[in-house]
Amino acid sequence: MLLSLAVLFAPPSDVPSAPPGVDKVVHLSLFLVLALTARWAGVGRQVTAVSLVLYAAVSEVVQGTDLVRRDAELLDLVADTVGVLLGLALWAVATRRRATG
Repeated sequence: MLLSLAVLFAPPSDVPSAPPGVDKVVHLSLFLVLALTARWAGVGRQVTAVSLVLYAAVSEVVQGTDLVRRDAELLDLVADTVGVLLGLALWAVATRRRATG
């Protein structure tokens, strides 16, 4: 969670430049890991999904304010949501295999 705060709310001067699209991979990966760790900690699937998508939406709104002065992007929110869904799917597959194996 602390890593996500640093990544999502760092001022523009602290964000390294990268090729186009890399930021979407970072968003997806970050929220995938957040979803996996939430499930590992015992947070329910629906609570994890709703909480993380809300967190993603709020983070984009905050990024677009004078507090952070970064760009709010709908595609970042989409990448975050896809990351959450992939994390939840990976957790379901892993736990299903463990239960049947």
